[in-house]
Amino acid sequence: MQGFEISEAAARLTAFLVIFGAMAAFELWSPRLERAEMAGTLKARRWFTNLSMVLISSILLRLIFPAAAVGAAVWAESRGWGILRWFEVDPRLAGLIGFVLLDFAVWLEHVASHKIPLLWRIHRMHHADTGFDVTTGLRFHPLEILLSMVWKAAVVVALGPPVLAVLVFEIVLNGTSMFNHSNAKLPLGFDRLLRRVLVTPDMHRVHHSSIRAETDSNYGFNFPFWDRLFRTYRAQPRLGHDGMEIGLSDYRGEAPSGLAWALLLPFRALRAAGSNAPGAGKEELADGAGPKRS
Repeated sequence: MQGFEISEAAARLTAFLVIFGAMAAFELWSPRLERAEMAGTLKARRWFTNLSMVLISSILLRLIFPAAAVGAAVWAESRGWGILRWFEVDPRLAGLIGFVLLDFAVWLEHVASHKIPLLWRIHRMHHADTGFDVTTGLRFHPLEILLSMVWKAAVVVALGPPVLAVLVFEIVLNGTSMFNHSNAKLPLGFDRLLRRVLVTPDMHRVHHSSIRAETDSNYGFNFPFWDRLFRTYRAQPRLGHDGMEIGLSDYRGEAPSGLAWALLLPFRALRAAGSNAPGAGKEELADGAGPKRS
């Protein structure tokens, strides 16, 4: 078990470093947007804060919940737990089903984090980032990471997918989060094709708009079809990618890029109105409304 934990950690760290390095280089070589928040001193502050969140969350996770989702899969396997095992589903099919259903579980968790005020208090720190690049995909409050891991572990125990499928899912989820939050410019035609099977940066950037109706869309990280199925998909931001305001309109300037500010945000009360109040300022936009990609 100890050897497995070491190899799992090594696999995840290697994948993280490779994907992070590749996406950081890609967005530097071909940036989608060029803004003050993603350059100079402010970029350095944002990167320090966002990367610090990963380190803090990793340490807390190892101390409080060392088994995590993969450990839960090992535990369930040793006891023969899980719906897929009870129905004796072929391991390869069980792995595929488990991967897809875990992605749906993460999509549901994301929707809940926007709809339930207590969860939004925590999740809004992710949306308070006024920039949008590879490090935004790592900017999650440690409390959110812990709650997310408890949820995923519960789903894993209930489903009983193969351990390898859970490990692959965790690596892919981490990688796609960095990819679809990146400031990488993809060719228009390629983006249109890719977003049929995978959430692209342009698709997910809409979710980081300060317009609430757009924030309440495009919740997916891996597969885009959950948003299409449940009618939460929006093709483009109303003001176009160059014109859209990223982040929360209540929190502008340099403050959201500070580490202490970000860590303490969940403990600040929700405002009665404004972009950080679930359900506030909802305006209906037609699917794909607004200018074409700019």
